[in-house]
Amino acid sequence: MGKTKAPVKTVLTKAKTARKVYPGEDDPRLQALVREIIERVADKWTMLVLEALDEHGVVRFTRLGELVGEISQKMLTKTVRQMEKDGLVKRTVHPVIPPRVEYELTELGRSLGEAFCGVWVWALKNGEEIERARVEFERGAGRGIGMS
Repeated sequence: MGKTKAPVKTVLTKAKTARKVYPGEDDPRLQALVREIIERVADKWTMLVLEALDEHGVVRFTRLGELVGEISQKMLTKTVRQMEKDGLVKRTVHPVIPPRVEYELTELGRSLGEAFCGVWVWALKNGEEIERARVEFERGAGRGIGMS
């Protein structure tokens, strides 16, 4: 039997606005896990590695660094190790000289990419509005408007 999804409820917040309440939201262990996942995957390098592997499939370490761009070898190593630890990336070492190391997304990594695809769609849809807001902010900030 498949798991039954708990219904998503809508509640009023203190600010009198409606927001969705997700199953397990009040579970401290789940809250800690979600915060940890966001902290790890929402960083710039994880997202760029995720994107590069999603677009290019199996990639050698050096090529992955080239695809990500402007990432140090140390940071790339740290990022792919953490992604491997979290089950997002599969690392394969081929027993040749010199050693050949390849990386690819796991199913879990692909599913995370799909989840974050919504961010790209949102950015595409709202990019011009964000740019307008930035320009307006800079105009106001230059005159001290709204600054305390």
